[in-house]
Amino acid sequence: MTSAAFSQVSFEAKVSKKKLGVNERLRIDFIMNKDGDNFNPPDFSNFDVVGGPNTSVSNSWLNGSHSYTKTYSYFLAPKRKGTFKIGEAIIEIQGQQYKSESLSVVVTNAVKRPNDPYNVEGIATENIHLVAEVSKSDPYLNEAITVVYKLYVSTAAGVSNWREVNNPRYNDFWSQKIDVNGLRIQNGTYKGEEYRYVVLRKMVLYPQKTGKLEIEPLTLDITVEVPTNRRDIFGGRHMAQVNRTVSAGSRTINVKPLPEQGKPDDFTGAVGNFEFNVKTSKSQLNASESLQAMVEVTGNGNLSLFQLPKLTLPSSLEVYEPEHNENIRTNLSGMNGSISDNYTIVPQYKGKYPIPSISFSYFDLETESYKRVSSGEIVIDVIEGPVNNSSGDDNIASADANKNAITLSSEPFAFIKTTANLKPQMQTPFFKSTGFWSSLLLPLLAIPLAIVYRKKKEERDADIFGNRIRKADRLAKRYLSEAKKSLGQKEAFYIALEKALHNYLKAKIHLETSDFSKEKIEDLLLKGQVNTETVNEFISILEHCELARYTPITNVEMQQDYEKSASAIATIDKEIK
Repeated sequence: MTSAAFSQVSFEAKVSKKKLGVNERLRIDFIMNKDGDNFNPPDFSNFDVVGGPNTSVSNSWLNGSHSYTKTYSYFLAPKRKGTFKIGEAIIEIQGQQYKSESLSVVVTNAVKRPNDPYNVEGIATENIHLVAEVSKSDPYLNEAITVVYKLYVSTAAGVSNWREVNNPRYNDFWSQKIDVNGLRIQNGTYKGEEYRYVVLRKMVLYPQKTGKLEIEPLTLDITVEVPTNRRDIFGGRHMAQVNRTVSAGSRTINVKPLPEQGKPDDFTGAVGNFEFNVKTSKSQLNASESLQAMVEVTGNGNLSLFQLPKLTLPSSLEVYEPEHNENIRTNLSGMNGSISDNYTIVPQYKGKYPIPSISFSYFDLETESYKRVSSGEIVIDVIEGPVNNSSGDDNIASADANKNAITLSSEPFAFIKTTANLKPQMQTPFFKSTGFWSSLLLPLLAIPLAIVYRKKKEERDADIFGNRIRKADRLAKRYLSEAKKSLGQKEAFYIALEKALHNYLKAKIHLETSDFSKEKIEDLLLKGQVNTETVNEFISILEHCELARYTPITNVEMQQDYEKSASAIATIDKEIK
C-alpha cells in the first residue's frame, strides 16, 4: 500500500484479507483521492476475476472541507494454493502517472466457513454436475463425433449465475461450435436420480490424428443457491449462495486409422457418404466462346477436409484456374452440403474435344470400405472457328474444315528502321523563367504564413479546455481501436469499450469523470437535442458493458456491441447541437 506525494494526491491498494482458503474469495480495492483516467489494473494471473471492476465515487463536505474518493474494486477467486504477488496498478491523475504498491496474498487449503452450519458447501457439491457427452469414443480418422455439455442440477439446489473459467481448445481436431438458442430446462436422470439439466454447448469434432486424443475439460464457476434450515415468517426456507467450480473432466478418444487394404492411390481423405458429378454448361459452342465445367461432390462427411480431383483437358483448350465454392451446413450429424471446382474453358479451334472420365474415391463409414465413383466422358463440340493443323490426338476435326485453314504471312516481322527523323529541342534558360521567379518569391510569401501558423498554434496551446476535449476525443478513438483488437477477450474488450465511451462523453458534452451517472448523461445529451432513441441506445450500451463482464458473452455478441458503439457515436456526432 502506497501513496504518491504530488499535489497531495494518493493512490493505494487494499485487500480484504492477506490469508484465505482456496475456496474463498478475495476483494481488492484501488483507492484515490483525486479523479483519474486510464486506470490499468495489475495482472491477476493466479486468480480468476469473478467480479469487477466495480467503480464507486464518494463526495463529502465536513466543516467546509471537501473530501473525494474514487475506488475500483475486483473480486478474485484463487486458482491454487501458494503465496502470490499482486502487482502494481497504474492511474493517470492531473497528467501524472501513479502506481500502487504490490501486495502478497497467502492461499491455504480449503477452509470450513464458520457461518456454514447447514453444510451449504457439501450440498452444493453433491447437487450440481457438469457432464460432457461424447457420441463415439472410437471413431475413424476424419469421422465426425459430437460433444454435448450438460449442466445437471438437482431439485434440492438452484443456479443463479455461471461463467466459463477454462475453455477446451480441441487440439488435433477440426471443430465447429453449434449454436444453442436459449437455455431450455429439461428433465432427465443423473446416475439413476431425477435431475433438471440445460445444454450449455454443442461441438462437432473431426479427429485429424490417429491414436489416443484428449478432449480438454470445460470448467465453470457457478453461483449455487442451496436451501438452509432457516425459514422466513411465511415458512419458506432461506437460500444460501455459494460459488462452486465444476469441470466436465477430460475425455480420451481412441481414433482408428483408415484401413490400408483396398485404399485407392488417388484417395485424398474423404470420409462419409458422397455423390460425384462432372457437368458442363454447354456441349456445343463456337471458338473463343467460353463454357463452364464443374467438378462437384455432394453428401455427408468431412467436406472441408479433402481435395477434389483435377479436371484433365486437351492441350488445345485454354483453361483458367478453377473457382472453389463451398455450400456446407454443420449440425450434430456433421457436415453436409456440397463443394465444387468451377473451370472456365475457352476453345481456340474448331473440332471435337473429349474430356476424359475422372473418378473420386472415399471411405464409406456404413460399409467400412472404400468406394469409387466415376464420371462419364464428355465431348465438347466446337462448330465454328479456325482449324488447328498440328498433329495430335487431342483434336478430332471434321474433314471439311480444311477450307477454313489459316494462312500465315511469309514475312511476319518488319525490319527495324535504319534512319530516324530526329528534331532538336530548344532549351529555355532558367534565368528569368517561371521556375526562377517562383523559387525567388515563394520563401518571401511563406513568412506571413509561418507567422499566422505560429499564432494559431499559440492560441490552440493556450486553450486548455479545448485541448482536454481534443485529448478525450483521441482517447475515445484509441480505445475503440483497442476494443476492436481485443475482440474475443471479454474482459479486455469491455474495459476498453467502456473507456472509449466515457472519453467520448468527456469530449462531446464536457462531462467530468466524477459526474458519470446515467441520469446526468441522459440529461446532457437531450439538452444537446440528441434524439431520444439514440440516447436510450447509448445508455443501454453503457449498461451492457457493466453487466457483460459478469455474464457469458459470445464473440458474435462482442462484435455486435462494438458495432453498436461505433454507430451510436457516429449518430450522436450528427445530431448533437
